[in-house]
Amino acid sequence: MDKALLDQVMQLDPGDRLELGYRLLDSVPDADEDNFVLSDEQKAEIERRMAEHERDPGSAIPWEVVREQLRAKYG
Repeated sequence: MDKALLDQVMQLDPGDRLELGYRLLDSVPDADEDNFVLSDEQKAEIERRMAEHERDPGSAIPWEVVREQLRAKYG
């Protein structure tokens, strides 16, 4: 991805970035939910993770913390 373009996009206000995100998703062929099918392995992994979370909900990491960790690691 072009870093200069990404830098420009990140200067947009949050609402415009969200709108751009929606438009980008809409531009990808077969990106709509009707054409999105999970494999049996993916379904099993989701079930495993949900069961793990239900056993210990306190082990979840809030999105804000994950986001900051990713930003610190990848900039």
